[in-house]
Amino acid sequence: MRRLVRRVRAPLPTSVGKREGLEYTLWLPNEEPAGGVVVLHGAGSCKETHHDYARTVLAAGLAALVYDQRGHGASEGPMDGRMLSDVLAMASLLRSQSGVGDLPIALRGSSMGGCVALLAASVVDARAVVAICPAPPTGLRRALHAGSLQFEVDTEALERLLAGSDIYETVAELTVPVLLMHAAGDEVVPVRVSRELSRHFLNPASRLIEVPGGHHRSVQHDPELQALSAQFLVRALAAVT
Repeated sequence: MRRLVRRVRAPLPTSVGKREGLEYTLWLPNEEPAGGVVVLHGAGSCKETHHDYARTVLAAGLAALVYDQRGHGASEGPMDGRMLSDVLAMASLLRSQSGVGDLPIALRGSSMGGCVALLAASVVDARAVVAICPAPPTGLRRALHAGSLQFEVDTEALERLLAGSDIYETVAELTVPVLLMHAAGDEVVPVRVSRELSRHFLNPASRLIEVPGGHHRSVQHDPELQALSAQFLVRALAAVT
């Protein structure tokens, strides 16, 4: 019996570029998008590890931009005090693309990227945030001083930024929908961080999804959970258009 093989070609980025020293991949759907998502990776990671999520939101009708944070991948310079302004630069770039225009922007980040997404939400006027096992600035500062961050950093500049940042206070002031996702078995960022953050929710559409078991990286690449978060963003962005 002849075996039929179905070949599936995964979507590729619409374009790859560099802006202000930050290398990014841009993903635009064939039709006019319902909004855009800036995707932020975690410490020691890179944009390519989150192309699976870019494809997920692309299939949901959203545009996406994934970039290497400084000190990572092909971006220039160490991670420093520009961490939040870099998110603004990438959000502005996504908004400037044909078909995106003034449509609403959301942020999605994992671990360190989850922390950055929460802190940058008001800076970029994000209309929704997905944060996966967000690492609090206190934990990042401990790693910074212990020398355990496995990427290039400007210690003094990053310390100043982190010392003045509090994600608990930030979430307590966010009026947009926030989705927190955390594995109960996370061995890097304890699930109690997201539990405490969820107590500060203001928007009734915000929610915490706590997944039994798992580990620090299990939630961010789970296809079912990726699809769920994409639909969360579609609903949140549709509510403001």
